[in-house]
Amino acid sequence: MKSDLKHAKTGLEAIYQSYNRRAYVHPDPLEFLYEYRDARDREIVGLVASALAYGRVAQILKSVRTVLNRMTPAPATFLKTASLPGLRNHFAGFKHRFATGEHLALMLMGAKGIIERHGSLRAGFMSGVKKSDESVLPAMTLFCNRLVSAGDPGHLVPLPERGSACKRMNLFLRWMVRKDAVDPGGWDGIPASKLLIPLDVHMHRICTNLGLTKRKQADMRAVIEITAAFARIMPSDPVRYDFALTRFGIRAEMSPEEIPDYLFSSTDRLPD
Repeated sequence: MKSDLKHAKTGLEAIYQSYNRRAYVHPDPLEFLYEYRDARDREIVGLVASALAYGRVAQILKSVRTVLNRMTPAPATFLKTASLPGLRNHFAGFKHRFATGEHLALMLMGAKGIIERHGSLRAGFMSGVKKSDESVLPAMTLFCNRLVSAGDPGHLVPLPERGSACKRMNLFLRWMVRKDAVDPGGWDGIPASKLLIPLDVHMHRICTNLGLTKRKQADMRAVIEITAAFARIMPSDPVRYDFALTRFGIRAEMSPEEIPDYLFSSTDRLPD
C-alpha cells in the first residue's frame, strides 16, 4: 500500500513541478487575480472570475474583463458605494451565456452585504468555519446562502445542499486559500487540507481515468470521493494537483492523453 501511494505521489509531483507555473496560467480566469495586490480587491475579483468560469475560455476572459472594467477605480471601492439599483444600471445589457446583468448585480449585492456585516468576504467565510468540520463544505454552504440574500443570482452562485459539485466555488476557494507559484492566496486561517477539488466534466474524466473515482456523475459525492483519494497522497493539500492536471485539455497544445501513464498502472491504483 505504501509503495502504491509513493508511486502515485511521485508521478503527480512530477506533473506539478512541470506545469504548476505562471507560464501555464493563460487562458485561465485566475490570471485576473494577479492584477490586484489588495486582498480586498482580489477576493471580489476572484468571486467574479470564478462565477463566470464556464463556457468557452475566450468568452470567459472577455466577460470577466468587461465586468472588471466597469468596477473602477477598484472593485472593493466600487462595491462599497454601490446600491442594487446602481448595480442593475451599471451592468444593464451584460450577458454571459445564461447569466445576465441582473444575476451579476444580485450576486455582487450579496457580496456587499457580507462585507458590510463582517468586514470582508474572507471574514464572512471564516465566520462559518469550525475546527471540527472535515472540509469547507459547511462554511461554503453558509457563504453561498449569504451570497443569495439579495435575490436569486441564478447559477452564478451554487447551493451545495442541492448536491452540486460546486466547481466554481471550490475553484474560488482554491485561489483564495492556497498560495504557491500559481494560486495567490490571501485567505489565511482556512487550512488547505479542508479544501475540495473543483470538479467539472473535464476533471471528472481525468480522475476517472486515474482510478480516483467510480462515480458516474460529477456531483458533490464524486467531489468528496476524489478529494479523499488525493488526501491519501497529500493530506495537507488535497487540491495541490488540480491546476497542473487541468492544463491537459485547457491549453490547446496539451491533451489529457499526454498525462503520463506511469501515474497509475493497472496494479498501482490507489488502495481501497
